[in-house]
Amino acid sequence: MKFLLLTFVGVVHLLSLSSGKTIYKNDISQRSFQEIKEEIASYGDVAKAIINLAVYGKAQNRSYERLALLVDTVGPRPSGSKSLEKAIQIMHQNLQEEGLENVHLEPVKIPHWERGEESAVMLEPRIHKMAILGLGSSIGTPPEGITAEVLVVTSFEELQRRAPEARGKIVVYNQPYVNYSKTVQYRVQGSVEAAKVGAVASLIRSVASFSIYSPHTGIQEYQDGVPKIPTACITVEDAEMMSRMASRGNRIVIQLKMGAKNYPDADSFNTVAEIIGSKYPEQVVLVSGHLDSWDVGQGAMDDGGGAFISWEALSLIKDLGLRPKRTLRLVLWTAEEQGGIGAFQYYQLHKANISNYSLVMESDLGTFLPSGLQFTGSEKARTIVEEVMSLLQPVNITQVFRAGEGTDINFWIQAGVPGLWLKARIIHHMPVLLVLPSEAKVEEASLIFCSVSQVVCRLFVTTCLTQNHGHTYFG
Repeated sequence: MKFLLLTFVGVVHLLSLSSGKTIYKNDISQRSFQEIKEEIASYGDVAKAIINLAVYGKAQNRSYERLALLVDTVGPRPSGSKSLEKAIQIMHQNLQEEGLENVHLEPVKIPHWERGEESAVMLEPRIHKMAILGLGSSIGTPPEGITAEVLVVTSFEELQRRAPEARGKIVVYNQPYVNYSKTVQYRVQGSVEAAKVGAVASLIRSVASFSIYSPHTGIQEYQDGVPKIPTACITVEDAEMMSRMASRGNRIVIQLKMGAKNYPDADSFNTVAEIIGSKYPEQVVLVSGHLDSWDVGQGAMDDGGGAFISWEALSLIKDLGLRPKRTLRLVLWTAEEQGGIGAFQYYQLHKANISNYSLVMESDLGTFLPSGLQFTGSEKARTIVEEVMSLLQPVNITQVFRAGEGTDINFWIQAGVPGLWLKARIIHHMPVLLVLPSEAKVEEASLIFCSVSQVVCRLFVTTCLTQNHGHTYFG
């Protein structure tokens, strides 16, 4: 986690230290790129101080230990659960006790779904108990379950071609894994497409690039006017096995039982804390991760790690005695796994002040060693971010990728605010616990956010281009 912290805090602090003047397109030429590069290079000592504090100093392993304490104490934190609200209250108290400013809770209405008992058993061509995880918001089956023949397809297009065969059957999707963003559509839309052709349930191959007989859960969405059918994920291995059986002409029959239930929306909160800007307190640099998780595992990687990376970024700034000119705002989102419910309600509440948002950042990719940052903004701004990342050469994480986005910050990015997203490997939506300290890189992740934030805070106004709302964004 140290490297992530470095980047995060660096971006935040240095963005918020910029002059605060509004610079429009015709003023951009007032500083040459060479001057900007020289200014960035001058912040090397700040980056080193963050690295030393996070990696070798008193903050060493702090964010990992904080994360471990929460997930061991509270466990998984699904939307609408008492454990999520307990975690929110614990974090609210932690932020207050650390002495961060303007610590408060912003109310949010969130979905409440519980999976209940669930099972799937292949009855033909042989008896085989399958590992499954029901998908978020799915309805349950009748108490006796659903017993039906299976239709295996590899794509929505194949399902449409074979629509007459689907009526009364359980559709099994064995879609190949391309990448997460493309393949996840089967998890999100699979039940709706199966219901449209008369299926009684759907089982989706887990959206994963590898498997150790491990089903993955996640959100799915129903559609108005389309019958709701039960839906769950199965393992890659079982999806492939049934595909082979079907290709041989075997008749496959499954009994599916799911006790899933949807309850009325529950009360929850986004958790907010700040280091208030010394000169331009109304201008905001937002850093974030989400506190909720699915109900399997501990929610340590998705997204306990991201939440604590973001908190640690502010902690490092505070420990170093840095007071940014802009306000650094930490938001720990609620109900991200249900489609960014907390983040959407935050956006609706604060979008009137969008011109005051300089940069939005999110960490939601676990606790392993990051490979860099993904950025969305102008090419000029991207070039500057690349220069900033060069300060992290001591920890050998300097890459800047394209397409910075995240469920919780996309509302702002789509409105024109530039965004940064941590790029790392993740294992999520499955029964996974907190990884060992030797494998977790929470401090590394945090110091990446920290260092880049520091530098960009100083550079922001004099290097950005006018975008939406007549406001100058770093993008």
